[in-house]
Amino acid sequence: MARPAAIACSLVSALAACPDPGVDVDNPLADPADGPPAGNQHAEATCTIPAAAGLADVSAPSRVVGDGTAASCTSAAVVEAIALGGVITFSCGPDPITVVLEQTARIFNDRGPDIVVDGAGLVTLSGGGARRILYMNTCDPELIWTTDHCDDQDHPRLTLQNLTFVDGDSSAELDNDGGGAVWARGGRLRLVNTRFFTNRCADVGPDLGGAAVRAFDQSGDQPLYVVNTTFGGGDGFGGACSNGGGISSIGVSWTIINSLFSFNRAVGNGGNPAEPGTPGGGSGGAIYNDGNTMTLDLCGTRIEHNQVVQHGSAIFFVSNDHSGDVRIDRCHIADNEGGSWYPTYDQISNHDDTPIVVTDSVIGDQVIE
Repeated sequence: MARPAAIACSLVSALAACPDPGVDVDNPLADPADGPPAGNQHAEATCTIPAAAGLADVSAPSRVVGDGTAASCTSAAVVEAIALGGVITFSCGPDPITVVLEQTARIFNDRGPDIVVDGAGLVTLSGGGARRILYMNTCDPELIWTTDHCDDQDHPRLTLQNLTFVDGDSSAELDNDGGGAVWARGGRLRLVNTRFFTNRCADVGPDLGGAAVRAFDQSGDQPLYVVNTTFGGGDGFGGACSNGGGISSIGVSWTIINSLFSFNRAVGNGGNPAEPGTPGGGSGGAIYNDGNTMTLDLCGTRIEHNQVVQHGSAIFFVSNDHSGDVRIDRCHIADNEGGSWYPTYDQISNHDDTPIVVTDSVIGDQVIE
């Protein structure tokens, strides 16, 4: 049913532009049987979710993993389904299930163009502490080139929803490092109602990161949406990487809505570029953003109890050409530990000329209206 605001907006659309009225997003992981819930459950998580960031339709799946039993939901079945693409759902029985992948699931660029993986709040994909869970790269010829501009193409458009990712580990990856659970370049990536627990990537290095997610080259520089998602969420559930204990990217804009980052760690040391005699890294306890023109847009999101060695106990945001900006609305950013270089706000590292617009938020000891 259309919302009243949407109906009213349609009546006057010929006269004036209307704001996105938003969509409802049912969250089956708001009160899970195991582990912290997906998304920020505190009072500030009141932000509208734009239609482009909502759940994908899975009413007519292209393929279903499993035949209704837990035993049928194997690593091979998951990897095959994701390779074939389309809309993927699961039928593994009524109880939560963890599928430990024996190889990394890969997105092929000629499948889709829309690819959805929906766990219905029951499915956890695990890397078993031995491998990355999911890999998407429009510029990897093994995954099939589909355009002559792989660094800026509009497909695949991948949505991961109602899923948990645990124990991904990309520490052994040498070429495409970082992204302990998910590594994504090109097309689009969207995360809705997802949880990331105890994922890892390499412990040191100046410019690698993202214990949970590492992202590059989103189509048309459109934002990567993260909705109702938890990175860590409790002591013992957080991720760890050289940089970006939660997420990391180069040249990517993020819109993060009603989400939670807590108990993640950036464990490298020496920064970027690495100080003499150090291996580098240690910045962005929760979020590590590097690049040029990009926007970090946080709404209804809580960032707390993350740790760093070098900079940005909550957020490390460096726009190399000084054209990027940060927007923080209805957020709570506090009790993150370590690091230095906080020119504008506590726990956030950035160039001192980076525009940071803050409304109705708590940052450190400051209450900002």
